Amino acid sequence: MRFAGKTVVVTGSGRHKGLGQGILQRFADEGANCVVSDVRIGDEAEEVAQELRGRGAQAIAIACDVSDPAQCDALVVAAAAEFGAVDVMVNNAGIGFMMKPFLDVDPADWAKVIAVNLSGAFYCTKAAAKDMVRRGEGGRIVNIASQAAKTGFPHLPAYVSSKHGMIGLTRASAVELGAHGITVNAVCPNHVTTALGAEQNEYFSKLLGFPTVEAYLANMAAKNPMGRPGLPSDTASAVAWLASDEAVYVTGEALNVSGGEEMH
Repeated sequence: MRFAGKTVVVTGSGRHKGLGQGILQRFADEGANCVVSDVRIGDEAEEVAQELRGRGAQAIAIACDVSDPAQCDALVVAAAAEFGAVDVMVNNAGIGFMMKPFLDVDPADWAKVIAVNLSGAFYCTKAAAKDMVRRGEGGRIVNIASQAAKTGFPHLPAYVSSKHGMIGLTRASAVELGAHGITVNAVCPNHVTTALGAEQNEYFSKLLGFPTVEAYLANMAAKNPMGRPGLPSDTASAVAWLASDEAVYVTGEALNVSGGEEMH
């Protein structure tokens, strides 16, 4: 129960079997108040919140388009109004399904990915940090980057660029916010088969000439030192540690969670 009485906001967490849901499940199991947030709050997001309540947590769902700074400010205000504070902000919302060769990428698609993945993390970090500084009790910010924050991949130029940028954001904000007792870190998971991951599986299995998605996944597992792709729980465990008091002296880091697939 490391997070009893603490409030955790996870953006992009309103879908079943998503990375955001997995992260909130871990915090719910350790006593946190949980804020489910997604661009739209419909039945699925409410079901995610209800599932967290079933784990014994207090949980609410708040809509937020992270590409809009005013909505990011409103998200933090609403979460603090409900639970008294925002202690942990996890920037998980992201777009990764716009897969095209570099020379075919539309500028509008590029702008949309950067707006959500990178600018959204900036807006939410700023909103949460302002509230944390005002309270004077420190806080934790964790950015969900990617293996694509360390290594380039074909047909994902906007995604790769946004995730590399997220590490820069992590380091820059950590330098300034440390004086306020706020740590800022990033987690860099390898491929995790969420709904987004499933779309990538379909695309890249065809691009690389695999007869089936299953053959593509088998090849992916064979190349991993641990023999499997990542699970939402793998990333959730890393996020929970970075958000805990045990990681009070860790900031500005970009932690690989890849089963050894990424080592730099």
